[in-house]
Amino acid sequence: EKEQYGNILSIELIIRRNFLMKVVNASFEIIDTIRPEEILKNIEKFGRVCYKSESNITEDSASPFISRIIKSGHESVIEHEKISVKIICDRGVSHEIVRHRIASYSQESTRYCNYIKDKFGNELTFIKPIFWAEESPEYQIWFSSMENIENTYMQLINLGARPEQARAVLPNSLKTEIIVTMNLREWRHFFKLRTSNRAHPQMREISIPLLQEFKALLPCIFDDIISE
Repeated sequence: EKEQYGNILSIELIIRRNFLMKVVNASFEIIDTIRPEEILKNIEKFGRVCYKSESNITEDSASPFISRIIKSGHESVIEHEKISVKIICDRGVSHEIVRHRIASYSQESTRYCNYIKDKFGNELTFIKPIFWAEESPEYQIWFSSMENIENTYMQLINLGARPEQARAVLPNSLKTEIIVTMNLREWRHFFKLRTSNRAHPQMREISIPLLQEFKALLPCIFDDIISE
């Protein structure tokens, strides 16, 4: 029986070598259709209730008003607006993202996604580590390890393991997709923490360009946040 089992694994390994895992870069997509003028006018309208200064609203008063209340620390007003973003990153980064508690998340499930299926290309997808050059020994070791993990995962599935069981061998480098919805105040908190030079490099790969997108859309809300 042991010999037969060993032959099965050898055959499966040979079969799996015909497939090639995919390595991709992290990325993001802002899901919401952002209407900056509408967002700013809403925030001003809500915020001026606190001061009963609605009569001071003009066509171009929203941006300076919001800049002043943020500078004064009155950030609760910007919680009335939210933005949803689709982030493609590795599982390690996603574990850090979901530690932000004032948010909503919908994430690709390794319990229900069977990566041997055609819709996944019959392969695992991994996020490229940005801190190693492809020609470096470290990257080659990482790449070989991911290949072995893919082979092991596929062997387990072929032997009858369910995806929720086979996922036990999946690493932090596995690609995941996660929808993140935060109000604007929590996005400010997220960027202050996650663009810092103390943040993980794979996190900064996402957070810094995402912050630049937010600054372009809503400068009066995000321009004061400086990525280190």
